[in-house]
Amino acid sequence: MKKTIALWGALTAAALLVTGCTVDEPAAAQTPAPARTTTPAAGQKAPEDPAAVTAAAYRKWGLKPFAAPPAPPAVKPVVRPAGGPVPVISEIPTREKIVFVTIDDGAEKDPGFVRMMKDLKVPFTMFLTDAAIRADYPYFEPLIAQGHGLANHTLTHPDLRTLGPEAQRREICGQQTRLKERYGTTPRLFRPPYGNWNEATRAAAGECGVDAIVLWRESMQIKNMQYQRGDRKLRPGDIILAHFRGPSELKGRTMTEMTATMLRRIQEQGFTVARLEDYV
Repeated sequence: MKKTIALWGALTAAALLVTGCTVDEPAAAQTPAPARTTTPAAGQKAPEDPAAVTAAAYRKWGLKPFAAPPAPPAVKPVVRPAGGPVPVISEIPTREKIVFVTIDDGAEKDPGFVRMMKDLKVPFTMFLTDAAIRADYPYFEPLIAQGHGLANHTLTHPDLRTLGPEAQRREICGQQTRLKERYGTTPRLFRPPYGNWNEATRAAAGECGVDAIVLWRESMQIKNMQYQRGDRKLRPGDIILAHFRGPSELKGRTMTEMTATMLRRIQEQGFTVARLEDYV
């Protein structure tokens, strides 16, 4: 019997040797591979923190970054009804702590302002008058390319209430055409010079394809905001007026200095700036 068992053992060992099979052994314990870290290749810069980049851009102009505005509403709160009159607005109905910056005329063409807006990325809408911009149409192209709104402020900046219906239509429709020719965009918003308008203005604006007549609640002067309300405070949805002005009209201050002061006044009251075209 013992010989038989020994014989079977020898035969089994031979079979295993022929087939290449072996008896399993416990696997050796493996040490986890160290975590891989990504380092910039030689000559490459590490990615910059977007928040730090924004803070540096604002610091360049003596400002602190604005809080991000809320997402635009799914339905715009100001809409011209089909076949109805053009709405006339001074503010946007909202509970959010946002305001809207608008800048008129286009007389001052400060290259520093273009750089400032590129750095800050604060949205604004420019209401342009042809008589003020025709000497340098290209100045406004980079501002439009940055995404700022283009709007109508008439051909020659007259007091529209002194003009008849046809003359008003020429001023408004003529500037619609001129801006379309120069910048490839037909404006949807219109502001009458001096804020003066009548029902003939509204009718002419409607004929010219305008969706809203935009007035304002506050206007930025040289160093301070001028308020229409007695409490001298911003309110949610207010539209702020400023102008393309330079040292000759700002008592030696530049347009970038005026703009920085305006933005500080907005921040001091806890507001941020949103894009008007997202609400109208």
